[in-house]
Order: sequence, then structure tokens, then C-alpha cells
Amino acid sequence: MNQNFGAVLATSQGKILYSKNPDKEFIPASTLKLLTSLGAIYYLGENFSFKTDFFIDDNLNLTIKGYGDPLLTSEAIKQISDKLAYILKQKKNFSIKAIIIDDTFFALSLKIPGRGVSSNPYDAPSGAFCANFNTVSFQYSKKKIYVSGEKETPLLGFTQKRINASGLEHGRITLSKNESRVYAGMLIKYFLNLNGIQVTGKVKNGVAADKKTLILTYRSNYDLNDIIKKLLNYSNNFIANQLLLTIGAKAFTPPGTIEKGVKALTDYSKKNIGTEHTKIAEGSGLSRKNRTTPRDMLKILLKFKEYHLLMKKNGAEYFKTGTLNGIRTRAGYFTDREKNLYPFVIMVNSKGDGYSDIKKKLFNLVKERQ
Repeated sequence: MNQNFGAVLATSQGKILYSKNPDKEFIPASTLKLLTSLGAIYYLGENFSFKTDFFIDDNLNLTIKGYGDPLLTSEAIKQISDKLAYILKQKKNFSIKAIIIDDTFFALSLKIPGRGVSSNPYDAPSGAFCANFNTVSFQYSKKKIYVSGEKETPLLGFTQKRINASGLEHGRITLSKNESRVYAGMLIKYFLNLNGIQVTGKVKNGVAADKKTLILTYRSNYDLNDIIKKLLNYSNNFIANQLLLTIGAKAFTPPGTIEKGVKALTDYSKKNIGTEHTKIAEGSGLSRKNRTTPRDMLKILLKFKEYHLLMKKNGAEYFKTGTLNGIRTRAGYFTDREKNLYPFVIMVNSKGDGYSDIKKKLFNLVKERQ
């Protein structure tokens, strides 16, 4: 068994049954998302849902004010566009001029530690008004042309060159920062046109004019528990850092920044959970500058117990994994016949076998108590 690891197993009340290097600092990888989730619940509240505001000014420009909704998909944007078209037609407006994206609720010069510039979805940029996790799905059709990989999402022309360059028959490309700032607005334009509302101007970034009228506030269908469940089950880095930026804006003042989010989450972790050796660089676990100990992660798990049903489940285990190159981590709860929870942490920060053996050993310790 690999001896260079950290592990803890405890009872539901926190009595430690097994430990190995409990106070050694490790890179938590995506298990950090458990702490980000707790911070979001603390600062935003379980009933929180994201909103997006839509305004019309005197010149018939449509301004969209985003507040960081991480789950604005094509389905949601089509629903929004249908409502906007109905409202505009009621006002006898069958055309509008520019679509102005006001995405200043988050800082525009965001640099997320650990995020690269690859085309992988985990490197997608954050922003205050984004669609489809800032990625575009595509596939090669029987007609030997690229088409959208999602029936509800149109394949907009500006993505074609990037998709052609990928050389792949199917997959996803990640939008650049500049592309991501207008992509959701371009989808709004597309669906408005389908609804008979002509958009004569460009989709561009800007700030809402003073003389404007709020015509629609869209509230997400997902509350915070729904978002956290998706975050943990899909280990979505984009959702994690959208939450962190929103925490920063709520705990301090807009615009949301990584620095504000990190400070808010660190303050919460120390004061409300009692972590002593946890260092946070961002909210997803993608950065290798994140650090925690098995003992601190146990404290996080004890705090997270009432939300354990939001985690992935496999047999008698609720869990969150973390993986980076040379890093394997796992945190969660084993359950016994009486449904008691046994929080456990496994942190392997070196190459070599042993991860599965460690997990098996901890699970057997739980079985022996039955």
C-alpha cells in the first residue's frame, strides 16, 4: 500500500476511528467543492436562485444584466426569448436595435488560478452572463458537415472555424473570454428572430443606459440545493467558480472577484467550521495552490452531513472524488445498516497504487462495527 497518503475515518459524531497523516497538508482537488457548497449555502441561503434582468431603453435597445447564473442553457434562453417576444409584441414592438450585455456584476479581468487555455470544458471562462457553461457541443453529420451536438442549441457561425480546426468528429469547444461575453446574447438574438422579433443591431457589451425600463426578470428554476447537486454530481468547475464569484459579490460588494470570493470562503471556513490548515485559491479544486488536511476535510464533512443526499451515491457510500495529474482524493460518508453516516477522507498526492486499498480498508472498518 502507498504510505504517502492521508486518511481519516470517523463516526457521525466525529470520533476518529482511523487516521493517517491527519494534519499533513494535501492538494484536495475537486473535494474542495464541498467547502464551496457550504460557503454558498451560508452566504446565499438554500432558497437562493439566480436572476437575470432585461431592460428596454428609449432607443429600443435591449439591455441584459447578468448576475452569474451558471445554469443558463439553451432551453432556458429559449424560454426567456419566448417571454421577451410576447412582451415586446404586446407593446407593438416587432423589432429592436442592439442587444447590450451588461456583465459588470463580475469583474471583467478574471484570472482563475489553475484554469488553463485548453479547449477542455474544465477550462471554460467565468462571467456574469454566460450560456451552456461557455462551451459549444458539435458533431459530424451523415451529410459530412458539422452540426450542433444538442438539438436545442443552434450552431452559430462564429464557432465554425474553431470547430473545423479541432479535427474531431464530435466533442465540445470552449469559448474564449471575448466570445463568452456575447454568446448568450447571440442565442437571445437567434431565438427572438424565430419569434418574429427582428434584431437590427449588433450584440455587444456595455452598461445599461439611465433611461431604461425593466420588462422582465428571469428567475432560474433551480434553487441552491439543485445547483449544488449538479455541481457535485458532475464536478463542474464552471459552476463552482460562478458560486465563488457570487459569494464574493454578496459578502462584500459587486463586482464579484476571485479574491473577494476566496476571502469570504476562507473567513467562513475558519469561523464556522474551525479549519486551521485550509488554504483556498479558487472554488473548484482545479488549482494546485489549494491545500487542506484530512482533519480539516473531516470538519467540512461533519458540517456537510445534512446535505449528504446532494452527493453522488454508490451502494453504501456518498462521495466526492478529486483528480489531478498525480492526485487522487475522495471524501464522503459510508453508511451502515442503520443508515448511520461515517465520514471519511482519502488523500493521495503521489503517483503509485494504494488508493483502492485505502478505501477498502476504511469501508471494512465500518463493516466490522455492524
